[in-house]
Amino acid sequence: METTQAPCLETLPPEIFSYAWPDHTQLPETDGTFVKNFQEHPQSILLTTSIEPLLQQRHPDGNYCIGQDSGIYWNIEAVQTEDPVRGAEAPDWFYVPDIPPTLQGRLRRSYVLWKEFMPPFIVIEFASGDGDEERDATPYRGKFWVYERFIRPAFYAIYLVNPGTVEVYHLVDGKYESVAPNQRGHYPIPPLGVELGIWYGRYANADLPWLRWWDEQGILLPTAEERAEREKHEKERALQRVQRLAERLRALGENPDDL
Repeated sequence: METTQAPCLETLPPEIFSYAWPDHTQLPETDGTFVKNFQEHPQSILLTTSIEPLLQQRHPDGNYCIGQDSGIYWNIEAVQTEDPVRGAEAPDWFYVPDIPPTLQGRLRRSYVLWKEFMPPFIVIEFASGDGDEERDATPYRGKFWVYERFIRPAFYAIYLVNPGTVEVYHLVDGKYESVAPNQRGHYPIPPLGVELGIWYGRYANADLPWLRWWDEQGILLPTAEERAEREKHEKERALQRVQRLAERLRALGENPDDL
């Protein structure tokens, strides 16, 4: 069977961009499939809440997007068929810099490359199997090939849920090269100032090998829950210090309420 080759954006004639190609409001936001396992949803939340403070610092204007199991439309020809979702990949997690999170007064339903022209910076796939699907380099069909040749995130990570490992690839001269782990066993993402790796611990009521972020010094980026717990403990310690100081003043015959 002859394979239809999807046109690359760089090779398309300029006049094609004047055509009213569909945007995120006109394309399907789901293919009707369900999440593969119970770990995917909390894993996405863990990645998002831990890196958001860093992204907010990098984008004080708020112009960045995080997609979670959301479609990235890349194949213009495929969307003209009866099954337009064939023209999209739906990474489990991805981050796009320097674009607004909303369009036309609403959150994005999907990310449409021919409307944005800004590729994601990093795409992460959660592989329930052995990762063969995520490493598939079959032209025009395989995920690896589509990410490398068309969607082109600077970094592509494959998280193997079982046994709990991660592979990271960096786009160099149009081809993905495997990123080597550092001495901590983490994979550096230098432009973001973070490292990606496996953390063995309890999250979402489960002790599992979770995919997490660290800073360049190897300090784990805390989740929203961990930050709240840390702030709670810091307030408790500060209150205890105040109480001890008040007790010492009273022992010296001073009334701390008069100070």
